[in-house]
Amino acid sequence: METIAQETPRPPVATVAARRPTPKVTKLTPDDLFLESVYRWERERPTELYMTQPLGDGKVREYTWKDTVSEARRLATYLSSLGYPEGTRLGVLSKNCAHFMIFDLAAWMAGYVTVPLYPTVAAETVSYVLDHSDSKLLFVGKLDEWDKQASGVPEHVKVLACELSPPSALARDGVVRWEEVVSANEPMSGHPVRKPEDWATIVYTSGSTGVPKGVVHDFGGMAAAVKGSKGEFGLDSPNERMISYLPLAHVFERTVVEACSFVVGFRVYFAESLDTFVADIQRARPTVFHSVPRLWLKFQAGVHKKMPPKKLRLFLSIPILKNVVRKKILTGLGLDQARAAITGSAPIPADLISWYHALGLPLCEGYAMSENFSYSHFSRPGDSKPGTVGPPAPDVECKLGDDGEVLVKSPATMVCYYRQPELTDEVFTSDGFLRTGDRGVIEPDGRLRIVGRTKELFKTSKGKYIAPAPIESELQATGLAELACVTGSGLPQPVAIVSLAEPHLAKVSSEAGRQELTPLLEALLAEVNERLVGYEKLDRLYVAPEAWTIENEMLTPTMKIRRAAIDARYGDKIGEHGPTIVWL
Repeated sequence: METIAQETPRPPVATVAARRPTPKVTKLTPDDLFLESVYRWERERPTELYMTQPLGDGKVREYTWKDTVSEARRLATYLSSLGYPEGTRLGVLSKNCAHFMIFDLAAWMAGYVTVPLYPTVAAETVSYVLDHSDSKLLFVGKLDEWDKQASGVPEHVKVLACELSPPSALARDGVVRWEEVVSANEPMSGHPVRKPEDWATIVYTSGSTGVPKGVVHDFGGMAAAVKGSKGEFGLDSPNERMISYLPLAHVFERTVVEACSFVVGFRVYFAESLDTFVADIQRARPTVFHSVPRLWLKFQAGVHKKMPPKKLRLFLSIPILKNVVRKKILTGLGLDQARAAITGSAPIPADLISWYHALGLPLCEGYAMSENFSYSHFSRPGDSKPGTVGPPAPDVECKLGDDGEVLVKSPATMVCYYRQPELTDEVFTSDGFLRTGDRGVIEPDGRLRIVGRTKELFKTSKGKYIAPAPIESELQATGLAELACVTGSGLPQPVAIVSLAEPHLAKVSSEAGRQELTPLLEALLAEVNERLVGYEKLDRLYVAPEAWTIENEMLTPTMKIRRAAIDARYGDKIGEHGPTIVWL
């Protein structure tokens, strides 16, 4: 087996950045920690199914707990043979798949730190993250854009590829094949574990406001997030089912699906592609389902396409029909078995949450950051108040700064920003609270309501500050506009740029389509303005000619709008004069 010469590692933790100033208060037991839990499932439930991985053409591979841990152990033996010092960083570039989660386990067994990259990032981001983290090896898994990303992998970084990897990755010079490693190595023996204070992962932010920052999390903080989350949602049975499709490179998916499944032992189903998503959900029939506001809106639009809102409201008001209609809709969405649903990552219209509640789906909104491993605030099933993100999670403290900034102290708070001690110092208050950058209001019952991002505030020529996020949520609530960006710094009144939802988007390019859409957009503008105070009222809507996607860099990998990119694309066409509806 080839051994890589050991290079001088990065400076030790103490010289990289001070550890978090917030003490851990959650009491952890061995059953709360990831590797210990996985060994328990290997011992107690070896033949029970854990993961279902689509292979294409309707075929799937089923992983039992024995399969999963055995493969991780064999991979861990190989990784250990490379001679890297403990704590070495290993990159992961892959869409969600069983191999991603097995690689995490193997790296942790071997004593290494995993560095996930979003599967849609460009070559320059691949290069930056691998260099900044000093990663020695990159696991390349299931990908759509590898040919555009490959040039970002430094020559000295070893590449490990699996059967789901693109053919060009498998053909790369010097590539190590996963299947050959697994067949050639004996399983790592014993039960290697990591201490709670050991580093587990470095999660690089999606870079919506600049260069990505490396958020360092240790095993104790991640375990605390899982312990608190699963307890509040009653997520404690191996019989639960979840589907994994949001990026595992983001802490939301990493917490809710990967980490929770390691500890609880429930079934995980992976989505194959966007085209097969409905079939993938139908296969999983999740008991707990999570998504982001953009997809919750798409689901609603799909329902309204088959049953207009007025008709649906009528049916739901008739007692004898209500439960029949609810079951039919939720079955069509694949969510008829879901006892709880979660939304996060971005603001969601309160009316949309109420709409799902009317369908009998207890949709709960959560609020957190990469910096606290998605553990801060969330509503609970049966105790959700639309318009708020709920009270603090167990052991989480929250207060507001003098300027209304939300300040949070969580047992899942990051260790530091990797190799950026000055930014680590800036993000914490003197008494150890994390500065979130969000502005909020704490209601009398303790629930938190987010009113916007501090850095997103802009001032009109009248001297009034505008928080764009709440207005954008209002614009997106009807399903006509899929995404919105409120802007207008220096203008008398704010304006909004919108990207329409399908099938409306297809009509933008024709004169007849624009004539059909204009009164609908005017009505939307009037409806939203009725709910805004005078200085917030939108002067006009600008309609983008295309969808905003991750691929055209209008969205981050977590589907948040990139304001700078949108301003750069359309900014020169925005002014204080013109018709109410402007076609870009």
